[in-house]
Amino acid sequence: MEFKQSVKEALNYYVYALVNPISHMIFYIGKGKGDRVFQHAEDALNENTQSLKLDTIREIISLGEKVNYFILRHNLTEEEAFLLESTLIDMLTYSKFNHENQLTNIASGYHQWDEGIKTIDEVNALYDCQKIEVNSNDRLLLVSLNRSFNQAKANGVYRRLDIYESTRKYWAIGTDKAQEIDYVLGVYKGIVRCVIKVESHKWVSQAEDGTIFKKPRCCFDGKNCTDSIYLNKDVTDYPFGSGGAIRYI
Repeated sequence: MEFKQSVKEALNYYVYALVNPISHMIFYIGKGKGDRVFQHAEDALNENTQSLKLDTIREIISLGEKVNYFILRHNLTEEEAFLLESTLIDMLTYSKFNHENQLTNIASGYHQWDEGIKTIDEVNALYDCQKIEVNSNDRLLLVSLNRSFNQAKANGVYRRLDIYESTRKYWAIGTDKAQEIDYVLGVYKGIVRCVIKVESHKWVSQAEDGTIFKKPRCCFDGKNCTDSIYLNKDVTDYPFGSGGAIRYI
């Protein structure tokens, strides 16, 4: 297996997990870039070296199964990847921790909904994208997530709970246009990252963080369509204007 070049460039350095498809247990944490995540399976087949990692992979293959790959965090520097790898290894191997329990964190960590845990198929879907094809009856609103997608750097009104919240509000559009929209598409770096099927909308003069708008802004409500035909599609043929945050299709 290997990633396409566009995916490799988007991933940069990453931290990954190898998971036993039978027990669903993580048996290896690593870091790297490019196709590093796939190298261990190749080593298990092509080398005679004995190690717990390689022997586990060989056992999985002998049972007719394939290792499950997960990218835990990506778009890291080499130093960040090294620190995260060592932290996760400590967390998963420290003898005084109860590893039978699930984490009970109420809030997700930063980047969980953009650069967080993904399968290889999800990574490829995110970065090896096809051009969007719009159904003739659908009226779309593209909204820019450039200031809210990276929540570690977002401030003020752009701090959001998740990508759905970033996509649905607060947009400066006309009342007549708002009534026509079938889907709101959250776009980051030319790729659709969130699709909302609009069910209703309302107007607000003040954001939840206290920011007061000069004119009321539109907030959409609806279904977060994780299986939409528009999700993870390339919309670079429909660029936002200079400094603009919305675009109609």
